[in-house]
Amino acid sequence: MKITGTKQLSRTAQEALRKRVVFAVEHDKMKQIDAVKIFKVSRSSITQWVRKYRKDGEKSLNKKNQGRPKSSGKLEPWQCATIVGIITDKCPNQLKMPWALWTRDAVKKLIFIKFGINLSLATISRLLKKWGFTPQKPLTRAYERNPKKIQDWIDNIYPEIAKKAKTEKAEIHWGDEMGMRSDHQAGIYFSPRGKTPVLEKTGKRFKCNMISAITNSGKCKFMIFQDSFVIEIFLKFLRQLIYKSGRKIFLIVDNHKVHHSKKVQQWREKHKDKIQLFFLPAYAPELNPDELLNQDVKSNALKQNRPKNVAELKNNLRNYMFKTQQKKQKIKNFFKKDELNYIAKVS
Repeated sequence: MKITGTKQLSRTAQEALRKRVVFAVEHDKMKQIDAVKIFKVSRSSITQWVRKYRKDGEKSLNKKNQGRPKSSGKLEPWQCATIVGIITDKCPNQLKMPWALWTRDAVKKLIFIKFGINLSLATISRLLKKWGFTPQKPLTRAYERNPKKIQDWIDNIYPEIAKKAKTEKAEIHWGDEMGMRSDHQAGIYFSPRGKTPVLEKTGKRFKCNMISAITNSGKCKFMIFQDSFVIEIFLKFLRQLIYKSGRKIFLIVDNHKVHHSKKVQQWREKHKDKIQLFFLPAYAPELNPDELLNQDVKSNALKQNRPKNVAELKNNLRNYMFKTQQKKQKIKNFFKKDELNYIAKVS
């Protein structure tokens, strides 16, 4: 005897068949082995249907909705709105939960605490997507940063610097330093599923450093050096910066101790007709567009040629920077990031 099953039937026909079989077995006292022969379905299916019927009644035999549920799982609309409001306005640690930012586990725990509803992580993923939340790499912020000083820089200090620059016909440069290691790895590569690509490089570790300055008109100046960033290195870069500049330079940098050293202050005083230094608020790298240049260099300078020694590392870095200097629009684009809108407003 061939068991035809029910998959070829419509869902309505499947429901009717289940009810006929269970009615025959439960009410007409038909043996299950006879039901298999008459209705052409497997005995395991009949056993399962009867068990569900005895437990939950006739409703357990009804057809089920297919596809992803249109509702938000077990949550009512008002409950969804409550959760969205919480994860939008607060971080988990503000609610004394052991997470710094919202993860699926954190949202799952929040729902359970608030409403006693335990949802699967797959459901949490679906809900977060429906609510407009996407997985993202977080930006880092130092605890020591002072939001009031940062806002004062945006609203008052930088506009005054820009106004002064126009008055004195000075050019505003944004400067920063960075280090590049031979073992720095950035980017992803494609490979067949299950076969992780292998990137061959030297096992030796070496590094070099760079200091650079950019303007919103697309200019870029840089200097590569081997030793640590010390006063003499900074002074050497400042001399290069003002050499044949033709305009007074306003250089904005962070609060590295070298920038504030007495020797640098003395040099600045001697050359105040050519250059002035201004300092960003502490722990606010997002306010400096030169940080984006550093990120670009670290992500792309060593992608194609892995250096085997310090000389190759410096040569790769120098070649990449020479090419970057020719791409003025690329440098201008660094100033278009949302956190840097305050620069464009007064330019």
